Formats: sequence, structure tokens, C-alpha cells
Amino acid sequence: MSTNSIKIFSGNAHPDLAYLIARRLGLDLGKVVVSKYSNQETSVTIGESVRDEDVFLVQSGCGEINDNLMELLIMINACKTASARRITAVMPCFPYARQDKKDNSQGRAAARLSTMRVSLWVRVGHDHVVAVQLGLAPHPGVFNIPVDNLYAEPSVLKYIRDHVPNWATDSVIVSPDAGGAKRATSIADRLGIDFAIIHKERKKANEVSRMVLVGDVKGKAAILVDDMADTCGTLCLAAKTLVDHGASAVYAIVTHGILSGKALQAINDSPLTQVVVTNTIPHDEKKVKCPKLATIDISATLAEAIRRTHNGESVSYLFTHAPE
Repeated sequence: MSTNSIKIFSGNAHPDLAYLIARRLGLDLGKVVVSKYSNQETSVTIGESVRDEDVFLVQSGCGEINDNLMELLIMINACKTASARRITAVMPCFPYARQDKKDNSQGRAAARLSTMRVSLWVRVGHDHVVAVQLGLAPHPGVFNIPVDNLYAEPSVLKYIRDHVPNWATDSVIVSPDAGGAKRATSIADRLGIDFAIIHKERKKANEVSRMVLVGDVKGKAAILVDDMADTCGTLCLAAKTLVDHGASAVYAIVTHGILSGKALQAINDSPLTQVVVTNTIPHDEKKVKCPKLATIDISATLAEAIRRTHNGESVSYLFTHAPE
């Protein structure tokens, strides 16, 4: 059991999530002022002592990503300079994760980008990373500090059991592409239901010509599962394919809801029944414009990961269980 205290500080990326995490731990957020000078340089002032404390800095990779990443680096350095015992960067959505999903030569470039990011963090002095649903980032050789890669799957399972009518008999899990097949089969196996996969055929790079469904969804609620949704073009096309094959309803459950560009309009105009995203990225304002959006609160998982890290306990329990 650790003898020092937990201190949680938030950057400007997602203060609402940081507040929820702190509240679940019975704590107040630490005092920090993050601002900019007139020349747009970032300034960070830690407003309380962190000497010999266990510090957790919550900053998601969203919004003004470059500014938020710089905020995090300066916050880490400020806490290190102030003699914090340990500094953990809690990044619910990993910065530049979209590029980590690229393949071929771009994938190798993305791997180097991941290495560069981690090198920066190590140099400024942080000790540990907590993130949700990392893609390429945790590959061997990329991180040389401890990383807890948490999964949204337990929370997704809980949501399906609580909110999808007759899920046990009248639903099927669907992967929108071959890359997500392992994730979809894992969820389907734990629920004890069928799964299907959509194969994308392309005329050229980044342009899907048609989708081919492998599996049976007729008369069932199809539940698409994915790790990230950005412009939602592929997701909406997948929903149309499933409805064309007789699906009675189409749900999409996504870990990181970036929802950029015309994503909200695409969702509203699509046959999707509901799009469910975790709150690793803030989207309350987007829910006003898109009534099909729903939220899975991931703060309990992150709070429990922080508690276990502080107390020196294993976080592997969270790989299969969603805290209440």
C-alpha cells in the first residue's frame, strides 16, 4: 500500500472526464492553470505541492491535438521539476492514434511517430502511461516505460446486455472490416451469440466500391463494433449493407468517437438505429445535433486503474470486468 497521495490534474482536452475520474475516487481535481501567452506559447502553473506525490495527468488526444500534447509535456515537466514521486500520463484517447492505424509504408512511419512521442514523454520525465484501446502504439520496441492498455470491451458487453432488446436471441455482432474480426469474435463469444463480418472491396485507395456481408443478419439486430469512428462514412455504408440483408436494427458501438467533418449528418441520414461511443473524447455538444448518439462512461474503468496503480495492484482485472 502506497504511503503518498493521489493527485489528479487535468489539461484542457477533456476536463469533464477528469472530473468524473476524480469524483469516483472521492478526490478533487488538483489546481492547475493552463493558458497561452499572446504569442500562443503554452504556460502551465501547478497550483499546489506535488512533492513526493503520485501524480496522474489526464489529457486525451482530441480537439486541438498539437496544443493539448504540448500542454501534457509541459505539465509532466512541471510536476517532475516539483519533485513528484511518480508521474502517470492518463490518455484515454492516444494522440495521433488515427495515423497509428495506417498500414504498409505509412504504418512504419506511424510506428516511428509513436516512438518519437514516447521518447518526448520520457525525456520530460513521466514514468507510466494509461490509455484505452491502443492500436499500433503498444507494439514491441515502441514503449520503453510501463503501459496499461485498457480495453472498452467489458463496458461494451455491459451496454449490450443492459440496452439492446433481446440481445441473447435476436442479435449478431458484426465487424465492419477484416481488421476488427478478432474484436468482434471475442465479444460474440463472451455473449454466446453469432457474429458476421463485412468485406470491403475497393476501386482505389480510400474509396470503398461495395461491401460484402459474410454471415446472416436477417431478422436480427446487427451490432457493429469498432475502435474508432471519424467521418463515419464506412460505418454508415456498413449499416446500409446490413439493412439491405434484412437486419431489423443496426447499432454501432465505438470506443473512440472522433466524429469529425460531416459525421453527424451522415449518422442522422443513415439507417443506424443508435451510435454508442465512450467518453474518451468529449461529445456532449454533438449529442444535441445528433439524437442517435449515446454514451458509455469509461471514467469508472480509468478511476479503478488509477487506484490499482497507486496501490501497486494488478490492473488485469479490468481487462474482463467493468467497474460499477
